[in-house]
Amino acid sequence: MKINLKQCLIAALLVMGAHTANAQQATDTINLTLDECLRIALNENPTIKVADMEIERVDYSKKETIAQLFPDISFAGSYSRTIKKQTMSMNGQSIQIGSENSYSLGFSASMPIISVQLWKSLKLSDDQILINVEKARESRLSLINQVENAYYGLLYAQDALKVIEENKNRAQLNAEIYRKKFENGTASEYDVLRAEVQVKNVEPTILDMKNTINQAKLQLKLLMGMDMAHNIKIVGQLSDYQEDMYKKVLDTNVSLDNNTSLRTLDLQTQTLKNALSVQQAAWYPTLALTANYNWMALTNGGLFKDMKWNPYSTVGLAVSIPIFQGGKRYYKQKQAEISYREMSWQRDNLQNALKLQVQSQFDNIQKSVSQIETNKAGVAQAVKANQIMEKSFRIGAASYLDLRDSENALMSAQLAYYQSIYGWLTAQSQLSYLLGDKNLDQYKPETAN
Repeated sequence: MKINLKQCLIAALLVMGAHTANAQQATDTINLTLDECLRIALNENPTIKVADMEIERVDYSKKETIAQLFPDISFAGSYSRTIKKQTMSMNGQSIQIGSENSYSLGFSASMPIISVQLWKSLKLSDDQILINVEKARESRLSLINQVENAYYGLLYAQDALKVIEENKNRAQLNAEIYRKKFENGTASEYDVLRAEVQVKNVEPTILDMKNTINQAKLQLKLLMGMDMAHNIKIVGQLSDYQEDMYKKVLDTNVSLDNNTSLRTLDLQTQTLKNALSVQQAAWYPTLALTANYNWMALTNGGLFKDMKWNPYSTVGLAVSIPIFQGGKRYYKQKQAEISYREMSWQRDNLQNALKLQVQSQFDNIQKSVSQIETNKAGVAQAVKANQIMEKSFRIGAASYLDLRDSENALMSAQLAYYQSIYGWLTAQSQLSYLLGDKNLDQYKPETAN
């Protein structure tokens, strides 16, 4: 067989490229704590950026309303050509009056002096800014809750994978023992096959868990607004959070003062109150200052023949007194009054619903705390039982099925322990979201001195 030098070089380059890519991927792995994930998400997530842009948009809307208090100045020009002049008859004689060409140029200005409805509408702009600020805060709190749940879910999947892989390692060790016994003639082929089947039975669960970890990482990167090509690794494990468990339970304040839904509803109620004031102000008269400065030219014949511009100017006051609009203002005011009264009932209903949710999450936290302690004791008992069964199996006092049952019981106890910690963390995160007690300033990007 002839060796193709070109093919060998290509193969060598591919191998080198693969090694370089693997080394680069390992180098580019980003280790992240929960706080780092939250800081990245709160500064890079598109939802947060959109919420901040909405605040900026409403601020411009307020400036638009304020601009109506300043003079409105405009420039206008016109030209008209007379097709047939007006005719005036007097004492049997007819006289045509007017000019063939009429030109007009000038400035006009107006400024409101008294406009109660306009003044009241400024408060509506302020209210809308506050509502958008609160909505932006709600977006941040919701994102924190989502990131925490994704982070805790990834931790649980990683811990669960370790537990399942340890179970597989035990099954492999047992299979190897039976293989050696079979080779020595002290075990049957059936025992070997049964032990190897136990190893194969665990592998699909490991593959599913690895897929769950990959999906959880993608979800976390999506929430952080991070490029999906980046390789991330989160720091820590679920058991690290158990140390602060009791302190967090004791320090929990279930006040709804900072709940974002209630605060938004209160701001909306204030907005409706101010909207009612705007409708009531529609009954008041308005006063505006007007001014004009114009130039006019009247000519006959050609378009630009004998043009002579004559200026004239006026200053005046314009008063508008609303009298009758068919009940339009009255019915608008009644609608605003009903909407304002509805908000008190909505707030009571929302507050009761939130209290129920808070109590439910608090009950879940207390239940999870009890489960953690119970499951932790269960893991210790399962470890001890497995150790006893291993010794019994080595001396022939227990069967392989007994040993495998103890190993599976240990795996179940460990998974239940991690599941209870995960349940406590997610309940704590949900409660924190309901209470709105997160300090968002701690996640702002650090600025250089």
